Order: sequence, then C-alpha cells, then structure tokens
Amino acid sequence: MDRLQGDPLASATSPETSCTSQPLWYAIQTRARHEKRIGSELQERGIHAFVPTLREAHKWSDRTKVVEVPLFSCYVFVKLVASAKQRLEVLKTAGVFQFVRVDGQPAPIPDSQIESIQTVLANRLPISPCGFVQIGQRVRIRGGSLDGVEGILAASKGGNKLVISVDLLQQSVEVTVEGYTIEAV
Repeated sequence: MDRLQGDPLASATSPETSCTSQPLWYAIQTRARHEKRIGSELQERGIHAFVPTLREAHKWSDRTKVVEVPLFSCYVFVKLVASAKQRLEVLKTAGVFQFVRVDGQPAPIPDSQIESIQTVLANRLPISPCGFVQIGQRVRIRGGSLDGVEGILAASKGGNKLVISVDLLQQSVEVTVEGYTIEAV
C-alpha cells in the first residue's frame, strides 16, 4: 500500500488520474483530533463526508464525561466523483493531509463497507475498535436490524462478534452478534 508517497497536490492535479462519473467513497488522512471539524467543513462545502464516532467515558481528576470520539482516528470518509477539481477542494481543507492511495492513486472503498458501519451505528449497537482481521470466515447477518451487514465472524469470551473492516485503512470495528442468524458469504 502506498499511503504516504509523493505530493498529494501533485497527484490531485495529475492528468493521468482516472475520473469516474459515479461517486465513490474515499478515505482522507487528517490531523489528529480534527476529524469532526473537517467533516463539518466539507459538508458545508457540499462534499458528502462521513465521520463515524462512538461514545466513550473519559475520566478527569474532577469528573467523568461521556464524549464522542472518531471511530477511525485521523481519517474522514468522503463520497465524491474523483475529479481533480473535487480532490483539490478536499485537499485545500485545513487539517487534511492526503487521500489514502494505492499505487499513487486515491483508492475507493467499497460502498458495502461504509454502509455496514453506518447500519451498525444507526442501530446504536455497542461497538468498539479492534485490530484488523485478515483471517476468519466472511459472513452476512440475515434478519433483524442488521440484515445484510457483512463482516468476519470472530469468537471471543463474551460471545460471537462480527468484525467489519475497512480494508484500505487496515482498521476494523466489532459488534456482538449473539441472537442473529448468520450465513457464510
């Protein structure tokens, strides 16, 4: 994977860069703790941005407070047509470093991976970051509020978990799937 190679502005304006008419999901690498601000700023400019968050209890010496933190630290997802103009608009946003790339080009993320994360978050299920999983059986949930969500089945002491991975970022989240019907993909 070629995530940190070359000048991001040069690749954004390169004439060899392919352009599709269909909007695709891409990951952009951002400055730490700026994900939500960058997501809001991109939305204000008409660029579809997605910053998945989870609620965590943070404890200070005098209090404990529940705060929303990004699920994928230092990354924001954008859905756009990969034209040089749109990529440059994203890259001009303060705090954005670059598009996550493979072979020097922004690499699209499959819609199903983003949709799976959105479905789990929309259903307010307990979710937590976990290590990227490359082994295990790929499964799909059948029935219930998670119908159609795909991931990798993993066993843990607390029961079965479904690991949903964003391959390009090599990061994953897991959700407990006890009580759901699961089928192999």
